[in-house]
Amino acid sequence: MRINWNLIKGVLLLGIVVFLYAFSSYKNNSRPVSKIAVQFMGKENLYITTETVNKLLIQNQEQLYILPKDNLDLRKMEFLLESDDMIKSAEVYLTINGEVRAKIEQKRPIARVHSKPLFYIDEDGLSMPLSSQHSARVPLITGAVEKDDLENLYKVAFKIFKDPFLKTYVTEIRLDENKDISLKLRLIDFEVLVGNLDNLDLKMKNLKAFYQKAKQDKALDIYKSVNLQFENQVVCTKK
Repeated sequence: MRINWNLIKGVLLLGIVVFLYAFSSYKNNSRPVSKIAVQFMGKENLYITTETVNKLLIQNQEQLYILPKDNLDLRKMEFLLESDDMIKSAEVYLTINGEVRAKIEQKRPIARVHSKPLFYIDEDGLSMPLSSQHSARVPLITGAVEKDDLENLYKVAFKIFKDPFLKTYVTEIRLDENKDISLKLRLIDFEVLVGNLDNLDLKMKNLKAFYQKAKQDKALDIYKSVNLQFENQVVCTKK
């Protein structure tokens, strides 16, 4: 029987390639982490620092820089980061050269609640603590605010956040003892009476139309209050 040397050479070559790949993979996974790199997604100002994220990761994995890479629990790292009140989502992964990289999406505040302690409401309606790094320029929620009121106040705040005009001019959302909502506008003295959430879109549309007309007539300073609670009309009270 003739020996097929070409087949034998091919099998040996394949075995060597598999061995080298397995050895390389083992050595790579056994290498310790070289560094941590943090990337914040989006263009928002930073409410949490890179140093804070690094500390959270190191807390999760003691001796992070000497652990072999295959001992790291990346999903656990993501869970820990996402448990922070400033972070909306996190993605943690390893690079081939041994870096731990974390992509961080921060929460986005849309209103600040005047209570003890002060806190933000974010775009998902969740609470978010104030940051020592940056103060968000968002409307202040004041008045007789209780926990059960936050859902309705969030709806108003989110409406303001998504509308360029309202986001520019509304500085305060106030809740009175009767649970009626009113607004304060930037550089304007009059109070905007919104009432409840019924027909909120129409009320905001009427407010914008009134503002533009009053500004055109140079009459913004003559009113004490602007009432949006009547259907299809804006009722104004002069000073």
